[in-house]
Amino acid sequence: MNFKTLKLIFIRMFWITIGTMIAAYSLECVLIPNEVIDGGIVGISIMASYLTKYPLGLFLIVLNLPFVLSAFQKFGKMFVFLMFYGVIALSLFSEMFLKTGHIFTQDTLLAAIFGGIILGTGVGLVLKNNASLDGTEILAINLAKKIPFSVGEIIMFFNIFIFILAGFVYEPNKAMYSAITYFIAYRVIDIVLQGLNEAKSVFVISSKYNEIGREIMKNLDKSVTYLNAEGGYSGAKSKMIYCVITKLEIQKIKETVNKIDPYAFIAIENVHDVDGKRYKK
Repeated sequence: MNFKTLKLIFIRMFWITIGTMIAAYSLECVLIPNEVIDGGIVGISIMASYLTKYPLGLFLIVLNLPFVLSAFQKFGKMFVFLMFYGVIALSLFSEMFLKTGHIFTQDTLLAAIFGGIILGTGVGLVLKNNASLDGTEILAINLAKKIPFSVGEIIMFFNIFIFILAGFVYEPNKAMYSAITYFIAYRVIDIVLQGLNEAKSVFVISSKYNEIGREIMKNLDKSVTYLNAEGGYSGAKSKMIYCVITKLEIQKIKETVNKIDPYAFIAIENVHDVDGKRYKK
């Protein structure tokens, strides 16, 4: 193992430590005191701790351990090591915050909202550094090979079952607050992973593609790519313009294209991840 690899591991461990500390604070100081839970293995661990009075950290380790081990072959040693480290760190920080006795708020709605924001931030930092705190995704990936459902559908069914169970362990209102927390945390995780500047891919079909392409490069300072295209009805061969922009530039590129060709076809799609020096510049 060379110095570069060791440096990468330590950097990831640092951010996983920060992420698990934030997530543990959300669990022990915001959500659990208000009987609001998260989804997945974390949610099951919270309910198991509530019913048995054993520490939350114990269930986080025990329930996640089978999934950590099952991930070894598919995800590799690095992922398994970082996930195991993350689960241990989350357990230790949970115990630490539990002993402080600090409670963020006693308003259940505020706890559900801000607990989701804080939890999503922590979990997002962990996921961004090639680790996980919950074995639900690993279980879903393994099950998706055996049953006719996608990974996303399996996770959804699993969490619906958990929130229904939470309605019996606590009360129906708490289960609904928990669903709010899960939804907010899910969206915040996306923001942490993708950033607020969500990229958009743009396709422009026009007979004036050369003029439009030059204008985009000049006015928006964006690199464009010309793709070969052929009309489905006419069979006429032409070029299609492709480029990647930020969501703040959507209106500007529409105005640029429509100024040159009001009849141009414009398609805009979300891009979940973009890399490249030109785009970042």
